[in-house]
Amino acid sequence: MIHLVAYDITNPKRLRRIAAVCEDYGVRVEYSVFECDLSEEHFNAMWDELNTLIDDAEDSLIAYTLCAGCVRKTLVSGRVARPVKALLYIL
Repeated sequence: MIHLVAYDITNPKRLRRIAAVCEDYGVRVEYSVFECDLSEEHFNAMWDELNTLIDDAEDSLIAYTLCAGCVRKTLVSGRVARPVKALLYIL
């Protein structure tokens, strides 16, 4: 399942932490927007981790779940490099 995660973080230290977590789980498609191809279990783990890092009074965090049909209809213009699904993971 594709999840689109976006954030607006006011504190630079928290911003770096949030970005690092998002980079662990997904691919940056814009400065504060990540596309994450995750199972529901992995998405929930990421979401829980992100929520421990934000300040609810100052920061914004939002995630959209996109169905396969919606992902196929994604339009891209300019210099956007959309991630492709990995066929093989090497650990």
